[in-house]
Amino acid sequence: MSRTDAILARLSRLHPKLIDLSLDRMLPLLEKFGNPQDHLPPVIHVAGTNAKGSTIAYLRAFLEAAGKTVHVYNSPHLVRFNERIRLAGTLVDTKRLDAALEETEAMNAGAGITFFEVTTVTAFKLFAETPADFLLLETGMGGTYDTTNVVKHPLGTIITPIDYDHQGFLGNTLGEIASNKAGILKRGARAVMGLQQDEARKVLARQAHRLGITPLWQGEDFHGGEQDGRLVYQDETGLLDLPPPALAGPHQFDNAALAIAAARHFELPVNEPALAEGLRRVSWPARMQPLRTGRLRDVLPPGHELWLDGGHNAHGAAALARTIAAMPHKPLVMIMGMMKTRQPEDFLAPFRDLHPALVYPVTIPGEANAHDGEYIAAHARAMGFSAHARRDVTEALTDAAALADARVLICGSLYLAGDVLAKNGTLPD
Repeated sequence: MSRTDAILARLSRLHPKLIDLSLDRMLPLLEKFGNPQDHLPPVIHVAGTNAKGSTIAYLRAFLEAAGKTVHVYNSPHLVRFNERIRLAGTLVDTKRLDAALEETEAMNAGAGITFFEVTTVTAFKLFAETPADFLLLETGMGGTYDTTNVVKHPLGTIITPIDYDHQGFLGNTLGEIASNKAGILKRGARAVMGLQQDEARKVLARQAHRLGITPLWQGEDFHGGEQDGRLVYQDETGLLDLPPPALAGPHQFDNAALAIAAARHFELPVNEPALAEGLRRVSWPARMQPLRTGRLRDVLPPGHELWLDGGHNAHGAAALARTIAAMPHKPLVMIMGMMKTRQPEDFLAPFRDLHPALVYPVTIPGEANAHDGEYIAAHARAMGFSAHARRDVTEALTDAAALADARVLICGSLYLAGDVLAKNGTLPD
């Protein structure tokens, strides 16, 4: 076990629950550090169900193309915890991360606090002591009581599309979930809203009105989409004809448009050439990521495609299915693993019309809360899929190699995606 893993293991034992939404435990700890959350570069705070990471990836790409330095806070990580904390453009160095985690551990002095709370305090400390032009801050879950929601005066807030997810913590209706996400809105901070269903939109609009905020709404105040292979964006200030986003999938045109709207509405120092360059260079691991080299890719013969996507809820599955449907036809093999917090039917439903050649479910390695591959296979067969559980991803890839020119999609969980990246030798940077 590495020093980082040992520290994180100790921190994970400080509270009996992995998730216990509250700010009461971390505020005293932040105060011991001099409230670093009050000494950050301008913050753009992002909440929502899906597309948070992609939206942040675009904003980072735009700002860096404009020559700005950017902190980023994302979760969860895929392979290494370092991925959660990007300092002025670079993932935090392991030695510095370990020292900061141990300092936070010592300052906490054994008090009850959740893993995400204590690591977020560490991130704020690192962000405050490292110069940068901007901080892109992603919520972990929800908004109102999310550990990131201690920043009192963000430059701007973004709420990406809201759908059903984490109902046990955020509420059982879209309205309840939206009310929680709306907790990041702050009086005096501009806001941009992604495409929303009516129930969620009403809640977001009501909360914005209470705070005196007039948000920009995607699909109403700004529009962006694919035209002749280009991204055409339009708002009240005019039209932009831009290159397509480097991230694959029709939904990425929506995500890119949302980030462009935020850049313009928040008056970020980003011009049209920086937007164009950012769209060309943007990257976001395990989001319809092609794996063209690596140990796992080598299992497949030339002519096969290998794609990796960490989408894990119904909304993400629908976007993924649309992406596959827009590609030239090839036999589709789905290698999928899922956590028990999701059900296979919800994820597989959008793929019914794509007629996958095969579904190979696997049990996610090292995850006690993962569905057994046989469980996923049984549910897939009940839906009409040809499904056969496999011992691991390598065995599934070996079987997929027997097909001619197949498109292989590994999907269903960020935990599975992280395991695949590690085994393939493709570490996010």
